[in-house]
Amino acid sequence: MKLYCLSGHPTLPCNVLKFKSTTIMLDCGLDTTSVLNFLPLPLVHSPRLSKLPGWVSKDGSANLEKELKECAGRVFVDSQPEFCLPERELLDLSTIDVILISNYHCMMALPYITEHTGFTGTVYATEPTLTIGRLFMEELVNFMERVPKAQSATCWKNKEMQRMLPGPLKDVVDVWAWKRSYSIQEVNSALSKVQLVGYSQKVELFGAVQVSPLSSGYSLGSSNWIIQSHHEKVSYVSGSSLLTTHPQPMDQSSLKNSDVLILTGLTQMPTANPDGMLGEFCSNLAMTIRAGGNVLVPCYSSGVIYDLLECLYQFIDSANLGTTPFYFISPVANSSLEFSQIFAEWLCHNKQSKVYLPEPPFPHAELIQTNKLKHYPSIHGDFSSEFRQPCVVFTGHPSLRFGDVVHFMELWGKSSINTIIFTEPDFSYLDALAPYQPLAMKCVYCPIDTRLNFHQVSKLLKEVQPLHVVCPEQYTQPPLTQSHRSDLMLELQPPPMPYRRCSVLNLPHRRRYERVYILPELANSLVPSEIKPGVSLATVSAVLHSKDNKHTLQSVPKPPPVAPSKKRKRVLEEPPAVLAPKTLLSGAVPLEAFLATLQKHGFTEVKVEETADGHILHLQAEDTLIQLEEDGTHIVCDNNEPLRTTLRDLVLRFLQKL
Repeated sequence: MKLYCLSGHPTLPCNVLKFKSTTIMLDCGLDTTSVLNFLPLPLVHSPRLSKLPGWVSKDGSANLEKELKECAGRVFVDSQPEFCLPERELLDLSTIDVILISNYHCMMALPYITEHTGFTGTVYATEPTLTIGRLFMEELVNFMERVPKAQSATCWKNKEMQRMLPGPLKDVVDVWAWKRSYSIQEVNSALSKVQLVGYSQKVELFGAVQVSPLSSGYSLGSSNWIIQSHHEKVSYVSGSSLLTTHPQPMDQSSLKNSDVLILTGLTQMPTANPDGMLGEFCSNLAMTIRAGGNVLVPCYSSGVIYDLLECLYQFIDSANLGTTPFYFISPVANSSLEFSQIFAEWLCHNKQSKVYLPEPPFPHAELIQTNKLKHYPSIHGDFSSEFRQPCVVFTGHPSLRFGDVVHFMELWGKSSINTIIFTEPDFSYLDALAPYQPLAMKCVYCPIDTRLNFHQVSKLLKEVQPLHVVCPEQYTQPPLTQSHRSDLMLELQPPPMPYRRCSVLNLPHRRRYERVYILPELANSLVPSEIKPGVSLATVSAVLHSKDNKHTLQSVPKPPPVAPSKKRKRVLEEPPAVLAPKTLLSGAVPLEAFLATLQKHGFTEVKVEETADGHILHLQAEDTLIQLEEDGTHIVCDNNEPLRTTLRDLVLRFLQKL
């Protein structure tokens, strides 16, 4: 059993498991943190960005003015943003049989995998994961295609050139693996390979293994996966939550009795309490609105935004925000809000029960009906005529590098009465803000990450007790900035097996058993012999037939009769005879009883020596050794066949014949 690790990002994993002749990819997350090295893509011409000076090295030897721009002491690439793809050279990706997707955040690299590697397999995901994943991909393509950049910066990626650059560009790795966004055609082609599955549904893969998704409690349709054969069980835990939010609660009991548990996707904010962050979000928002300022919330188009809107729904009246407009701007805003209301069976019990009242499970439906929440595909069109301030705007992308959020940063960034509130934990807010400095607007960091923290995961692992745990190496040591915090790492016995990008792990579990079926007519011919009370054995001579990873014992076919030939008689070759199986022996030779028997038969001078495997009896007068071991008995005597036969018969008295 082998694990190939293709991603170095612990919450955007991409691993490949080789298990019982199947090759299974576990998630294909796209590392989008690389976009922080690029300049933002403004929807309308930005005089500020266009006037940024180009970068030239201090000694003048490197001139990349056209590719790199300087802003507030940092250097950025002036090109279409690029993403860090999973490693594609570690193994042949065309050999992958299936891809298992755990949630919509962990499938963004799917078109790069399915469309450009010769992949011919199947992708398995739940319906909400596919639907919301499609929205995320369509939104990303839309963000990129509506602000195309003619130039493509590549000179700075040259190793010699990169060494001369200032940080953090100098330190980024695998820059040649970075790629521009895919097209909508590639998205549609990739998603056509997805097969939908429901929680606890069992899917057979080539008769070798069975895969099954379990609710992970993190987002709509998010899953952990069980991969098992008849005798081995591997659990894949990725992006799970024990908090009571909108998705179905996490299924923990099905993870028990795992031989190997692969653990990824823990919280990126182990010290931030999500409830505390929600409270801080609401209070900062209210303070800004009361002061006449606007609030900008960079967010994804699904997920935490549902919880933010629900929190605001309960908070609006008590904070006297009833007249403040809330705007949700995304190319997929309408679809996201509608889909969240129709996936009732994927929601927690409390929200499911509302559907039968009938009431919408999420309160944002009421906010839309009362005109408190309005959604638009972009800042152009209806939004520009209906827009009024002060207001709250939810829009993407959380990296602040593309999407409508870039326009609002340029519009509101110069005023100190406005506030930007970061709720998504995927990007460093200081890095996200870097190309907008100097910035007058207030910045509040309230990262809301509901995934498992180290305390919760330690408790979970104690309950499910896997034999072996595999996890990213980041989880086996405290964060660099808090090296004294041993509570912010996994401390397990035995220690977990760590992995990093491009590592190949030989998982410690060894396959020992295989299930074999026996045909009824063959079973009927067996004659069991009782070897001890309650235990019977039978010998079997059969042909082992293996097909589609199913193994069957069949009767040995009788040789067909040979028809006499009319031609000149030849000596017919006899068909090979099927030899009768040798008699099998079972049992153990008891030392004291055997010594007494030897005494009776005249072997009086016997010296006994104890060994690691049993005993050696030395018949001194006959110069003969008898080795009594757990799994065999050996008689060693030189050129005395009658003596050997006599001793053999004495040994056989204590053994049972099958």
